[in-house]
Amino acid sequence: MTSFAQHSPASRARTTAARVIQVILATAFSAAAAAKLLAVPMIVQIFDAIGLGQWFRIVTALVEIIGVAALLTPGFAAPGALWLAATMFFATLTHLFVLHTSAVPAVVLLVLSLAVAWLRREELERFRAVIA
Repeated sequence: MTSFAQHSPASRARTTAARVIQVILATAFSAAAAAKLLAVPMIVQIFDAIGLGQWFRIVTALVEIIGVAALLTPGFAAPGALWLAATMFFATLTHLFVLHTSAVPAVVLLVLSLAVAWLRREELERFRAVIA
């Protein structure tokens, strides 16, 4: 029997949902990282408004790239999703309290990242077992 046949329909549905969301997140975060690395003028202006300097734009892009790599690596999707969720948590705070702009896109990415972490929670259990 194949490993696919050994899983329950609910497990297969959960895995499929996680994979679909992972692709959406990988696409969104890859595009965001590319815009940051390519110094798209609007992104440069946003990071100017944040006030930490353009080095922070580059670091943010690298954080996103690391998150995407983890998200797409078998066994690392949940930690990658949490990494990206943390990034979006701070992006949400930045939009609300520094930029005073809509945080809706950041919140949507935060919720989707948390959904992947929850759908792939067995990966987090394995990581916790290794750390303990």
